[in-house]
Amino acid sequence: MDVAALFAEHHTALFRYLARWTGDPDVAADAAQEAFVKLLERPPKPGETRAWLFRVGTNAARESERTRSRRSRLLEEAPDRAPMGDAPLAPDARLAAGERRRVVQQALAGLPERDRTMLLMREEGFSHREIAEAVGTTTKSVGTMIARALDKLAAELRLDEEDI
Repeated sequence: MDVAALFAEHHTALFRYLARWTGDPDVAADAAQEAFVKLLERPPKPGETRAWLFRVGTNAARESERTRSRRSRLLEEAPDRAPMGDAPLAPDARLAAGERRRVVQQALAGLPERDRTMLLMREEGFSHREIAEAVGTTTKSVGTMIARALDKLAAELRLDEEDI
């Protein structure tokens, strides 16, 4: 197995997917790295590498989110600790783009995990077979499930617009 070639072929798409899934490029980079480490430790069956990497990366990101959530709860319980520093201010255009990204990420976060995963994998160009393997469903149902997930996302985005 040529890990360098697999890295060159899959890392960019995996990172992009995880960054969208988590909303945090640092968490995405760590989860992608974890997926490739596990690739070295326990390689998948031939022909399943791409879907396997995305599944392992998603699981690593999910675990990172659980850890971050636990830490956040612990910090809330310890009021004498100072909060993490705020991000620096950005120009108007960057702010507007960030706001759009936040609205979409919030809408995605409002979806069930399976729907979010399917939409993001679709955006990365996964086949219906690969998506079905990653989320544990049949290939025939993927198209319908994606259409329903898109409807849910559109509804979430309309709700966000009403809040503004």
